Amino acid sequence: MDGLLLDTEDLYTLCVNIILEQHGRPSLPWSLKARLQGRPFKQSAELFQAWAQLPLTPEQYAEEVAALQRQHFPSAKPLAGVERLLADLGRTRYWDLREGEGEGEGEGESGEGDKAQQRRRSRRVHIALATSSHETTFRLKTAHLADLFSVFPSPRRVLGDDARIPPGRGKPLPDIWHLALSTINASLAPGEDPIRPDECLVFEDSVPGVESGRRAGMRVVWVPHPMLGKEYSGREGEVLAGRTGEAGQVDLHQLGEVGDGWAEQRASLEDFPYEKYGIAVPPPSVEDEPCMKEAATDTEVEIADGVQA
Repeated sequence: MDGLLLDTEDLYTLCVNIILEQHGRPSLPWSLKARLQGRPFKQSAELFQAWAQLPLTPEQYAEEVAALQRQHFPSAKPLAGVERLLADLGRTRYWDLREGEGEGEGEGESGEGDKAQQRRRSRRVHIALATSSHETTFRLKTAHLADLFSVFPSPRRVLGDDARIPPGRGKPLPDIWHLALSTINASLAPGEDPIRPDECLVFEDSVPGVESGRRAGMRVVWVPHPMLGKEYSGREGEVLAGRTGEAGQVDLHQLGEVGDGWAEQRASLEDFPYEKYGIAVPPPSVEDEPCMKEAATDTEVEIADGVQA
């Protein structure tokens, strides 16, 4: 989510640099930030403190950075292409809704028949959110963006402090992605085949996150911050294969091979090539159909319940 959907990586850097400046330390270099991205807070904080050597206890540092985050995170904004991507993927629920209504039965061999055949070939894209952000910071970043994040039903949001993720098993290990997939499969319609890891597409901005997705056996789209891209210039193949050694010499059989085509790098989420991944997105006009309006109302109720919980 951070640095992929929202501009919060820059806000993280801002908060950290304010503390560093207060203690006469240099600004956070991208060589270190690249290692911090995507990791659970405790692990990233240990890596940061080993470099920064701040005269603060871990508790004091956490308190200072949390105060700055409360000030700056509510200003988070979606990154380029995010609003359209999430809207497009969310709109693929249309294929399920129209199939449930029996749309297309008895249509002739005209253009309407072709459209019915298109619907039968098309499938809904089920999506989940998997982020290392804890619930408190997640709410700070997203409370003002409820409409944007409504595409992720509450049961399909896996956060960094989710008790179902064992301690020490955050990114770059694959557990968070396996858990996210299980939330999708648990909520599929009766009779719908479970989704396999090799049918999944992970969107990531961090290097540990890419390795995590590859270890999960999923395809990955890497959208790095421009400065992160420069940091790994010439090593893109290693990153896409998950072979930068972020998790150490652990379960190397889970990693990909350089050039295996199972991951790609993109500059942003703008103009995403849906066809390349077999995704059919219905036109925006379907939002006006009654079945979509009913489904949207159901989703709003579900999300409101989730916020109250």
